[in-house]
Amino acid sequence: MTSTFLNHLPLSRQEIDRDHESRARPELFDELWADPTTRLLPLWRGRALAAPDFSSRPALGLLPVDRVHDVELRVYLGISLSTTSPEPAGTRIVLVVVSDDEAERLEPDEARWLNLREAATVLSDRDAGAFVEALAIAGWHASHTHSPRSGAETVVEKGGWVRRDVELGVELFPRTDAAVIVGIVDSQDRILLGSNAMWKQNRYSLLAGFVEPGESFEAAAQREVFEESGVRILTPQYLGSQPWPFPASLMVGFYAHVDPAFADDALRPDGEEILDLRWFTRAEIADPATGVALPGPSSIAHAILEHWYGGPLPAEALAW
Repeated sequence: MTSTFLNHLPLSRQEIDRDHESRARPELFDELWADPTTRLLPLWRGRALAAPDFSSRPALGLLPVDRVHDVELRVYLGISLSTTSPEPAGTRIVLVVVSDDEAERLEPDEARWLNLREAATVLSDRDAGAFVEALAIAGWHASHTHSPRSGAETVVEKGGWVRRDVELGVELFPRTDAAVIVGIVDSQDRILLGSNAMWKQNRYSLLAGFVEPGESFEAAAQREVFEESGVRILTPQYLGSQPWPFPASLMVGFYAHVDPAFADDALRPDGEEILDLRWFTRAEIADPATGVALPGPSSIAHAILEHWYGGPLPAEALAW
């Protein structure tokens, strides 16, 4: 079940060897810039450049090094393993974060700059993985220009995978925030969905929350579900995980049943994050008159819902 489920996670796909051993070489970027086969992945305001013929062949617009002039950040992403991409297997790929002026020079049409949530499902395994990796590491760099320990400026080292506190000399490494997301079903095989305070009223999704220090994934799932809904669940069953670089999360997906001892307890939205809670049958999800908007296909929430639903969700119910 887990392997089949993972096939439905667009942001978990990978066809890049991250080549961590090369990161420590001081001359790495000199070598990469001297290699005519190196390709750059331009990122501008969280968007990646699309290939010129994206509408007919969805792909990232990777560029040779001489095409990009003004670079704010370089990160070595690794070696392409893809045998189906325009670039041959073995191509080394570098993220380059570019300025507004450079983005305008490279491609003035903003439609050619892709949003990951919108493009993830149509990109290849290699391009989807590269985009996720690039967006996640760029987000970490943007929030760590200064050290959390001393307040001093940090400098980029080791191929873009380390920042060093210049005052204390300590290395700072990228961090990812673990979060759990749970598909909760009751004795009638209905699924519990909640509407977040930041969403439009017809938007519903699974309950989720961050893992606290000293807490297991399973314990976090049980705690978060109870805090947000008042529902007690049995031991959650792990389904799979998906990076969610908006800005720095790893979503760990579970499936769980309501504890029969508490099956009659009323739903209790916390009133802060969750404003409304509803049990949905498959017939209600399939009925357009229900008017519910569900999470889009780039998310692990979508995959967990399809796991429960038993197949593709109705297209009319997907709105975000």
